[in-house]
Amino acid sequence: MIRPYDISDKNQLIELFKLNTPKYFDPKELADFKEYLQDHGDTYFIVEYKNQIVGGTGCYIQESNKSGQITWIFFHPGYSGLGLGKKAVEHCLAILKSNPVVEKLVVTTSQLAYGFFEKFGFQLIKTEKDYWGPGLDLYYMEQQR
Repeated sequence: MIRPYDISDKNQLIELFKLNTPKYFDPKELADFKEYLQDHGDTYFIVEYKNQIVGGTGCYIQESNKSGQITWIFFHPGYSGLGLGKKAVEHCLAILKSNPVVEKLVVTTSQLAYGFFEKFGFQLIKTEKDYWGPGLDLYYMEQQR
């Protein structure tokens, strides 16, 4: 089940985030994630499996450049292979594509997850070494509408 984020979910999400650190996120990114929840919690979604929070994802629209972005997607490591990531991305894509302002879709990820987003038609535009932190490169990807 995918549902809107509620402030009461924050502590569980932080614990899930920490389970993905340092493999997928640099430790300093936790502050950025907390800020995102504080400022843009209305664009974040919780992924539940058997009534447990097992992940989350965000999606927001930048009207200035007519883009929709999928952001802060992560899951409990014990729940991989269940198709939950696919459902989360499809959920975000449906929201973003329903907005007539959005002309391109954007994902900023790392070398560890870019292959996952290629399955949805995202194309690699550029990379930047150690962008997120040591050993975590930026992979900037777009999908045209």
